[in-house]
Amino acid sequence: MEHFTIATVAEKSPDFRRVLWTGERTQLVIMTIPPGGEIGEEVHEGIDQILTFVSGTGEARVAGEKQEVVSGDLVVVPAGTRHNFVNTGPNPLVLYTVYGPPDHADGAVHRTKEEADAAEAAGRDEPPTA
Repeated sequence: MEHFTIATVAEKSPDFRRVLWTGERTQLVIMTIPPGGEIGEEVHEGIDQILTFVSGTGEARVAGEKQEVVSGDLVVVPAGTRHNFVNTGPNPLVLYTVYGPPDHADGAVHRTKEEADAAEAAGRDEPPTA
């Protein structure tokens, strides 16, 4: 059994992205977006994503729509949908997300968005294959 007090674990992580658990069909990831930062506009082909916000304030930009997000909010991003999440507040925007199927390398830790982008560009952030 894997057990996480997820909001506490997410709030303690200073890393932009940290993969907590990877299964055959889903993956649990925590993220901390610094003030003024963003995840970056992207599309996950064949991967659904569910994001739950733990603290901070931000803006969800999904399929051309914008919505403020705060602690306790959940946003669903269906596969193939263009999206971005931007920190609009003075404090870190902290969230956890579930990908189905996995989108990142098992155990990946990216301290900054730049580090995450570089790992993806170099092919070092590929999800495990069955």
